[in-house]
Amino acid sequence: MTNKSVIQTEKAPKAIGTYSQAVKAGDTVYLSGQIPLVPATMEMVAGDFAANVRQVFDNLSAVCEASGGTLQDIVKLNIYLTDMANFATVNEVMATYFQSPYPARAAIGVAALPKGAEVEMDAIMVLS
Repeated sequence: MTNKSVIQTEKAPKAIGTYSQAVKAGDTVYLSGQIPLVPATMEMVAGDFAANVRQVFDNLSAVCEASGGTLQDIVKLNIYLTDMANFATVNEVMATYFQSPYPARAAIGVAALPKGAEVEMDAIMVLS
């Protein structure tokens, strides 16, 4: 049986449903989707789309750190967008958070996201 543990940090938004911020199984961490909620207020971040993307990466980073890793340990990143025209902005912001080698990635256009968010991301991280 795999050694499984739940990851929880106050530095990322609290789960707003029946899920954990992340689950660690062995050396793999499965990070739940993050939207641009500010952890302290549980309200959407103010600002333009780039500010939303930065908040999502900050939230993912906090969960990575609580799991014993960093964004650089992410091997797979899924990005959900309500408007694919915003994908270039995601790339611009992502370049400030990640260094090569970059994670494998998918960008998926969706009709809607929780709380009216325009972007959500989830990830898989492998700890060394």
